[in-house]
Amino acid sequence: MAETAFDLIVLGGGPGGYVAAIRAAQLGMKTALVEREHLGGICLNWGCIPTKALLRTSEINHLLHHLPDYGFDAVQPKFDLDKVVKRSRNVAKQLSSGVAHLLRKNKVTVFDGAGKLAGKQTVAVEKDGKPVATLKAPHIILATGARARQLPGLEADGKLIWTYKEAMVPTAMPKSLLVIGSGAIGIEFASFYLNMGAEVTVVEVLDRILPVEDAEISAFAHKAFEKQGMKILTGAAVKGAKKGTDSVTVTIESAGKSQDITVERVISAVGIVGNVEGLGLEGTGVKVDRTHVVVDAFSRTGEPGVYAIGDLSGPPWLAHKASHEGVVCVEKIAGLDVHPMDTGNIPGCTYCRPQIASVGMTEARAKEAGHDVKIGRFPFIGNGKAIAMGEPDGLVKTIFDTKTGALLGAHMIGAEVTEMIQGYTIARTLETTEAELMHTVFPHPTISETMHEAVLDAYKQAIHF
Repeated sequence: MAETAFDLIVLGGGPGGYVAAIRAAQLGMKTALVEREHLGGICLNWGCIPTKALLRTSEINHLLHHLPDYGFDAVQPKFDLDKVVKRSRNVAKQLSSGVAHLLRKNKVTVFDGAGKLAGKQTVAVEKDGKPVATLKAPHIILATGARARQLPGLEADGKLIWTYKEAMVPTAMPKSLLVIGSGAIGIEFASFYLNMGAEVTVVEVLDRILPVEDAEISAFAHKAFEKQGMKILTGAAVKGAKKGTDSVTVTIESAGKSQDITVERVISAVGIVGNVEGLGLEGTGVKVDRTHVVVDAFSRTGEPGVYAIGDLSGPPWLAHKASHEGVVCVEKIAGLDVHPMDTGNIPGCTYCRPQIASVGMTEARAKEAGHDVKIGRFPFIGNGKAIAMGEPDGLVKTIFDTKTGALLGAHMIGAEVTEMIQGYTIARTLETTEAELMHTVFPHPTISETMHEAVLDAYKQAIHF
């Protein structure tokens, strides 16, 4: 068992951990990364990437069933579920191998095992209960991520009740499915299975789906999903479940009334809990609040030399937030002049059909913060490219401060908005006002023109609607 000295040790090889390790190596730090399962973390192996591969398949399946809309006459298409799942897993495998290559390229030493704090500036690494190494470093970053939250009485069993993990590798396509929770994860799986032919019901305890999004976008999405055939129950709580041989009967209570819904499978998507167990936090200055490590603006915990990033340190629970957080943390350690991450400039994306993307404040939050606002909207039905693509259902909404012209928030629903939101994200990062956005030339014909028109509409200057 070796005792090895480093400048920095990172626990966890997800999008926060591996990016932090690579950036540290670029800055000349001798860096170790400890990963117990798979490089790339949940995001790359069981989250962001493989789900997008599945969703791409479901989009194609939807398109194949609407070929006459584009002038094609074809035999009724069918899919091979095993091949669909295999493609998704291969995409994840390819990228995980890529992360390993990047770490080798940057001379980051990778330890296969689980790491935990074992005294000042010390990390003990174990694999299957056996010691692997004792590592020393003045700086230790905790990036162990999070896992699916389990509802009492609805614990995932891998057969009838699924978490995101089982939902990604089905052995058979369920005819009916109930999704508990309408955040990004729940809605993405609901959209995937609906577009692959399943009957889907979504249950949300709050009064609207996608509750972190602007209320207007949530309402638009609700109508779009119901038009596709999705059943949505809001203000509804799951009170219990009874398992059958190959089905689950779920009791749902709403507005004082109770109903039973029987489906073949249930997906529980009710949030996450931080992986704080087994990290050796006992007796340290690291504080944990509701399963997440408490940090300051530069990811520092209450224990000198110990930091936490990504899902472990709280919302927003996004891979790109974790990566940027890791870079900021490492650059601060290195003594660079770095600014704290502004969570208001972190875009959120949901890859359902239609796609949803946003950055900054919702209209309600902007008003609660005391802003006098100007609101601009532009529908996809007024955009030539969207109509030509057969994607006329969508909306872009912009929110500006009346006094300063600052872009307070932008909210989008429709085709390709997860690609377009970065334009508004850059605008917010550069503290752009409406003047710069109005005088920016957008290429024609593109769906991005809706972004320009939504800005113009806020100031009563929209041209095409």
